[in-house]
Amino acid sequence: MASASLLKTSPVLDKTEFVKGQSLRLPSVSVRCHPAASSALTVRASSYADELVKTATTIASPGRGILAMDESNATCGKRLASIGMENTEANRQAFRTLLVSVPGLGEYISGAILFEETLYQSTVEGKKMVDVLVEQNIVPGIKVDKGLVPLAGSNNESWCQGLDGLASRSAAYYQQGARFAKWRTVVSIPNGPSALAVKEAAWGLARYAAISQDNGLVPIVEPEILLDGEHNIDRTFEVAKQVWAEVFFYLAQNNVMFEGILLKPSMVTPGAECKERVTPQQVADYTLSLLRQRIPPAVPGIMASIYISDRSIEATLNLNAMNQSPNPWHVSFSYARALQNTCLKTWSGRPENVKAAQDALLVRAKANSLAQLGKYTGEGESDEAKKGMFVKGYVY
Repeated sequence: MASASLLKTSPVLDKTEFVKGQSLRLPSVSVRCHPAASSALTVRASSYADELVKTATTIASPGRGILAMDESNATCGKRLASIGMENTEANRQAFRTLLVSVPGLGEYISGAILFEETLYQSTVEGKKMVDVLVEQNIVPGIKVDKGLVPLAGSNNESWCQGLDGLASRSAAYYQQGARFAKWRTVVSIPNGPSALAVKEAAWGLARYAAISQDNGLVPIVEPEILLDGEHNIDRTFEVAKQVWAEVFFYLAQNNVMFEGILLKPSMVTPGAECKERVTPQQVADYTLSLLRQRIPPAVPGIMASIYISDRSIEATLNLNAMNQSPNPWHVSFSYARALQNTCLKTWSGRPENVKAAQDALLVRAKANSLAQLGKYTGEGESDEAKKGMFVKGYVY
């Protein structure tokens, strides 16, 4: 079975030639290697193929990236607790309303990943969250995995659950307005990683991606390399290469259309306990080297993540360094705390602070928009955004 990335060379059919929700068998393409022999090449594609490509390229548009606001209710509760607020649905609704209704946010944000509660939730003013996003030209997305659980037979590692019932849930999310999906699995370097854990992560991501595409959702493929550990940046690089090789092997086996996916790789950094510090340029060099060795150019967007708490500017500097030269893909951001931290602290649950909090989010979104274009300078950053920041060559 050929990789779905070969669709570009396959015959193009009109939408009327296939039925929504069913797999499509394209006419066979013969490749003649010898006058006496030929082989049939068959490719499958979701009935949503054209829409998937359009959605992926919309999210991967110049100067824009993803706002990740898909924290579970429990995790959102921890964020609220940090500003002295109780974890109630009303308080979660108030914070999420603040985020989605920032005036002008769509200039810098192309997609927003939502938790299931938020997808079906209305703002405090009674308007559907998804409608508010669409009006800002922001594509609504949805977290579809069911969390991490222990992986039996591994070295104390995890696997991501949620494939059971994913097709029906994805169809319902599409009807509610979601157009892309997120599934997060993890790989731990201090715990190996074991071959079993890497294979489980890659296979789970591939099955999720195929099911998502079959139901109209662009899958974000995210094997997160956990930051825990004392390992240096070279060790992270080697593990990341191994993981992404496995991921694309299984994506191809599951007939996932590469033009209709987005990737969310962890930036290649040392472990959090590593004593060797690195510059944004080093992070960029290692991360881009990884991508060039493992990621096909058919993939439209690389929405990179950096899992560093309270270091908003570090994330922006790393992204900016990655965009100092042309890349075969749109290299952008999918940030949660790196966008939200200053906003949350500014708000502190007080209605009179909403405007200032929204302005703080807009500042971070604009900064990362400039970084996506390779034009970020750090000018005008607040002391709060710079808090806790230290990278060799950059001291704040």
